[in-house]
Amino acid sequence: MRGVGTVLTLVVLATVVSTFARRWRIPAPSLLVVAGLAVELLPGTPQIEISPEIIGLVVLPPLLYASAEEMPWRELRAVWKPVGVLAIGLVLASAAAVSAVAVWVTPLSWQMAFVLGAVLASTDPVAVTALGRRLSLPPKVQVLVQAESLFNDATSLVLVRVAAGIAVAAAAADWGAAGGQFLLLAGGGTLIGAAAAGVITVIRRRTEDPVLETVIALVTPYAAYMLAEVAHTSGVTSCVVAGVVLGGRGDRLTNARIRLQLHAVYGTVVFLLESVVFSLIGLALPAEVRALADGDRAWPLYALAVAGTLIAVRLLWIAPLSAVVQRKGAVGRMNWRIPVVLTWAGTRGVMPLAAALSIPQITKDGTALADRPLVLVLTTSVVVVTLVVQGFTLAPVVRRSGIALEPAHTEREEVEARSHLAHAGLARLEELAELEAVPDIVLDRLRRGLNARLDDARERLTEQNGTAVTTESADLVYRQLRRDLIAVETVELQRLYDAHRISDTTRRRLQRSLDLEEARLADA
Repeated sequence: MRGVGTVLTLVVLATVVSTFARRWRIPAPSLLVVAGLAVELLPGTPQIEISPEIIGLVVLPPLLYASAEEMPWRELRAVWKPVGVLAIGLVLASAAAVSAVAVWVTPLSWQMAFVLGAVLASTDPVAVTALGRRLSLPPKVQVLVQAESLFNDATSLVLVRVAAGIAVAAAAADWGAAGGQFLLLAGGGTLIGAAAAGVITVIRRRTEDPVLETVIALVTPYAAYMLAEVAHTSGVTSCVVAGVVLGGRGDRLTNARIRLQLHAVYGTVVFLLESVVFSLIGLALPAEVRALADGDRAWPLYALAVAGTLIAVRLLWIAPLSAVVQRKGAVGRMNWRIPVVLTWAGTRGVMPLAAALSIPQITKDGTALADRPLVLVLTTSVVVVTLVVQGFTLAPVVRRSGIALEPAHTEREEVEARSHLAHAGLARLEELAELEAVPDIVLDRLRRGLNARLDDARERLTEQNGTAVTTESADLVYRQLRRDLIAVETVELQRLYDAHRISDTTRRRLQRSLDLEEARLADA
């Protein structure tokens, strides 16, 4: 009962803190970490131990899947080369730099310094997605940051396993075996994730029950993760690939009512899991500090040195990569501002914490693994530093950089897209009028509604307000024809996206608007 009460308390705390974060317009993950630290420092607060199984099996799959589902195929195809460079090269460089600094600054042995570097080498997809959700970054820049954090975990996971094996067995690193292990983890995870997505696609296309569809959607990330782990490949990679594949097909797998329900259910699940897990990060640090030996009391300085190293290496790696990308034009116009934003967006979070908790506690000869508590403290403290410092300042950095999309730009894109959809609907109406199979009063009502949308779009583009006119007669025929027009507008919306006329964010927003209207017509 105590464990259930603790979880419920965390949910209440996280909900309250997230509510204030939205009202104050500050990143919820950063405020949740601070709130967790504050609560743990209060007298009488029970000590909370985080289980690596809970983090790895219960929390990570749905959060990774939700982040991957938001990944647009079009932008991902445009940035896959720089993503590959960052997901492999930057991870290796970060691990090497942190290991060297840890050996020089901290009392860690070189083996445990290597473990620390491997654990902190990759950015965290959960934190990056949560922090970047409200930033108006250009689509390809946003996808570059998010895709890097999703696909660099296989590299980091291999490094962690190699480093932990060295620390536990006191053996030399077998880099040939490590390369084969990387191919097994990343390649096997990719194949299993794609296969799982294919099976789920077939099932969802034959399912029209909203409850069953919701259950399938909730089970999908766990199925992809567990299948890969059982096959000794990367569950993280499998979950990410399944999310990317299914996210690109989501609008074609189900109807409007089910899409709206899935959006609401998954939004609730992601909100609760993100809120609780970021609170746990803050709650865990004081207890881990109390477990340190007396000789490790300079850990704050160690943590700052490691965090500074990660930021410096990231900037030094991204700056020349940006110059190359600028010449090739892969992510639009590049300048010094974008490398700064990309560097500052590289936060650590749940994944490094889960990796650190998975480090064995004893060596091969049965003795306790030395310096494991210090590695845990440094990992958690670096996560806290990046979430708090970078999290609270990321939005100002983006604003000062000048690369954020202006609200007027986003609104204009959406209004122009709505105008195209209305024109497509009117063209379909004219086809129906020529067939003379629809009552004139219904055609007139639909025509006035679409013309009102066009007038509203024109007036919004000229900073004026518009109104819409409808009639109340022939409701049944009207609803049937309006659903037909919504289907036409959906096709036009996809055409605009495929033609690079609108961003994925605008496409999703307008698709949700069409889904809401279709659901209202079905309920009427």
